[in-house]
Amino acid sequence: MKPSLAKGTRDFSAQEVARRRFIINILQNNFEVFGFQSLETPSFENLSTLTGKYGEEGDRLIFKILNSGAYADKISDEELVKRDYKKLTSQLSDKALRYDLTVPFARFVAMNYGQMTFPFKRYQIQPVWRADRPQKGRFREFYQCDADVVGSESLWQEVELVQLYHKSFSDMKIPVSIHINNRKILTGLAEYAGISAQLIDFTVALDKLDKIGKEGVLSEMKSKSISAKALEKLDFLFDVQKPALEQLAILKQKFEHTEIGLQGISELEFVLEQAFSLGISETDLVFDITLARGLDYYTGAIFEVKAKDVQIGSIGGGGRYDNLTEVFGVKNIPGIGISFGLDRIYLVMEELGLFNHKDEIQVKYLFANYGEREALEALKIISKLRTKGISAEIYPEASKLKKQFAYAEKKNIPFLVFVGEQEICDKTITIKNLKTGEQNTITIDKFLN
Repeated sequence: MKPSLAKGTRDFSAQEVARRRFIINILQNNFEVFGFQSLETPSFENLSTLTGKYGEEGDRLIFKILNSGAYADKISDEELVKRDYKKLTSQLSDKALRYDLTVPFARFVAMNYGQMTFPFKRYQIQPVWRADRPQKGRFREFYQCDADVVGSESLWQEVELVQLYHKSFSDMKIPVSIHINNRKILTGLAEYAGISAQLIDFTVALDKLDKIGKEGVLSEMKSKSISAKALEKLDFLFDVQKPALEQLAILKQKFEHTEIGLQGISELEFVLEQAFSLGISETDLVFDITLARGLDYYTGAIFEVKAKDVQIGSIGGGGRYDNLTEVFGVKNIPGIGISFGLDRIYLVMEELGLFNHKDEIQVKYLFANYGEREALEALKIISKLRTKGISAEIYPEASKLKKQFAYAEKKNIPFLVFVGEQEICDKTITIKNLKTGEQNTITIDKFLN
């Protein structure tokens, strides 16, 4: 049978691994500079831990793991014929691959909060899995790079996370716009339009504006029985050309009798004003009234990051989730977090030509192999190079030099080193620059120094 990859997964070559590591190193350094500590959680969780945290759409995308052993023996033929998939799933599976890093983190906090110092700041860089339809920039297995703070309601956390986004993407030289909104504003809009009971349907549809356009959003809202009167009251949402402050002024008028909406505006204004005072421009931090992010657990600020020069969707996102740990029996632990989409960031950097070949790990010296005695002397020199952190290797067989040259060229090794009988006698090496063709013989001591 011809081997193949599972849909939505990829192999990574040495070059790709090096480039991904370059991105991760920038993020890890910035996380730690901002005071975050690293954490890792298992690749799979109890299904009950994940279910109900991502909304109805998210729950469908969770990869379930079949129970081990004779998992189907307890299911009757009658139950199989009925095909009640929700009931069958609970009998066939009680574990699932993690969908994101935030819910496992909330579970960790709930289990360990008695031993933690708050506010607790953690970062996590690990793979997650979603049974999504694969497309450009969207995979079924992908890495998330998260930074979260729990135990603080201070809006300065939002300001710091905006700074973390801004610095990280500046370090990667990716021009981005950080879109920001507040779920309290969305709740206020639903209250203003008289559709509070349909808040989730409203926000899930609104979040698709950049994908399906105004008509698509309105069509989906109508399909969820949101009235024409409500849609008429919300029509101003789609005029996104107005500046942020102008939009906020309009909202304040409409929220005259909507306390939660006014609270959202107040929080948003604080974050915007402080971020602008810290040197982040209005083109880099954008108030996006239609930004909803379709996850049920956000309660305050919400973020989404988009690359300015590449059409690929969001490359980062997050928000405040003050009630998340309550589902695990622990109340009054507010939280906020952001995520970087490693795979999409990689595609953006590749498209913009931002990777530097100097950052990619490659062998610097290949030592030619003339035979057993010469190979041993070459390995003595190679060992000293490696103690200095310099990458070097010896060709494994005493093959014709033409074959050894070809190997070095295919691997982009810049220098070929010869340690033959004469070099051993003279305690020298001969080194050839394969790019320029220049060749020199120098002492071993000079070479190593």
